[in-house]
Amino acid sequence: MPNPIKRKPFRNTLQAFVRNSRNIGLLLLAATAFSLTLSNLPVGPPYIAFINASNAFLQGLHLPHTPLQIINKGLMAIFFFLVALEIRRESLYGELSSLQQALLPAGAALGGMVVPALIFLLLNRGTIHQSGWGIPMATDIAFSLGVASLLGKRFSVPLRIFLVALAIIDDLGAIVVVAFFYGGVVQWAYLLGAGATWLLLHQLNRLRWRLLGLQVMLGLLLWFLVYRSGISATVAGVCLAFVVPVRHITRCEKICHGPVNYLILPLFALANTAIVLSAPLQNLWDSRLGVGIVCGLVLGKPVGIVLAALTMVRLKLAVLPPGITWKQMLGAGLLAGIGFTMSMLVAVLAFQDIATQNTAKIAILAASALAATLGFVWMKTTAKAIGPRQH
Repeated sequence: MPNPIKRKPFRNTLQAFVRNSRNIGLLLLAATAFSLTLSNLPVGPPYIAFINASNAFLQGLHLPHTPLQIINKGLMAIFFFLVALEIRRESLYGELSSLQQALLPAGAALGGMVVPALIFLLLNRGTIHQSGWGIPMATDIAFSLGVASLLGKRFSVPLRIFLVALAIIDDLGAIVVVAFFYGGVVQWAYLLGAGATWLLLHQLNRLRWRLLGLQVMLGLLLWFLVYRSGISATVAGVCLAFVVPVRHITRCEKICHGPVNYLILPLFALANTAIVLSAPLQNLWDSRLGVGIVCGLVLGKPVGIVLAALTMVRLKLAVLPPGITWKQMLGAGLLAGIGFTMSMLVAVLAFQDIATQNTAKIAILAASALAATLGFVWMKTTAKAIGPRQH
């Protein structure tokens, strides 16, 4: 059966992806710095008030009614749509298309999710913050690959492929966690309506009916029904991605790539880092919430990834790819501790109290900066620049 997804040579695709990741990471970093700075200047209060200002008309329609909610519950569904498309493509024709290829990054990703969550729960068990166990589970692929790209030849192509695969599986895990553990009380009538809408979309695509206007309207309806059902509205993006015909996956990715990475994610960074720093910084180390997030991302991620990979190799369930050493695996694990987009989103879903959300967000930023620094320094000092044949 011919491959309906046109693919460039993988090395060219990977190099283009890494270059984009560097740009995206720098843009997110700039948006975060701008928002934090603005929030702590005299213009900070009106800026924060604008982000949280309620619109009575949208509220009356039972829709997200503040700029923050519109971004987190509306626009981020498009981000999840793009992530799910990437997962589909990689599982069909990419680095996750065979069990042998997928086993090591899948096991490592699982370890990198479970260990941080356990560390967080160990530090926060029995407290009002224990619901935040999903925060340190996530890896930000743009930031982690952005830092990796700064290492040049010290971060080999096989290691980048491993990190990409691990991050994609990590995103899938985060999607499952958000869908099943961070929704509200389920409204079954809306959920059944969402299911019926999804089936109708699936049938239209299966019959190859080219009714773009109708499909867009049904997609918006699906988002609204999922939103009203009590499940995180971002999951609607995942549902939509799995009814896109295989032949259109690459086209949809190209359409979504620019708006998501250069508009939606920067807006997400701006809105979710509008924080007055004095209280969150004071609470960061005083509360087990902040310590749990930092320890989960900075320690739990590399420990979980390396232990899981080592166990699978020792049990002969998987093999270490050629060109990757255990020192490099630890470096990749450290970079996987950079959590931003998914971690921030889970923090918003896990806590209703704004002060608690802000403490969690500052902890995510601190942990991500520390993980990026440790990963960069580790790879810079332990990995040798490799020749062009390996790179």
